[in-house]
Amino acid sequence: MQDINSNYDYFGWGWILWMGFIFLMFSSIGNWGYAYRAHRKVDGSPRRDAGAILNERYAAGELTRDQYLEVKSDIAAA
Repeated sequence: MQDINSNYDYFGWGWILWMGFIFLMFSSIGNWGYAYRAHRKVDGSPRRDAGAILNERYAAGELTRDQYLEVKSDIAAA
C-alpha cells in the first residue's frame, strides 16, 4: 500500500535538489571545457629544437663561426 504523503518526502523542497544537481552538472561540463581549451593552448604550441634556434642565431650574426661549430658539436654529442 502506498503512503498518502509519498509526494511530500522533501516537504516541497525537492526541486532545489534537482536544481543543485543540474547546476553541478553544467559547472562540471564548463570546468572541463575550460581546462581542455587551456591545455590545448599550452600543449599545441610548436616547439623549436636546439638546432633550429642555433641556426637562427648564427644567421642573425649573434654567434661567430667558431662558437656556432662548438655549440653544434655539443648539441650533436648530447
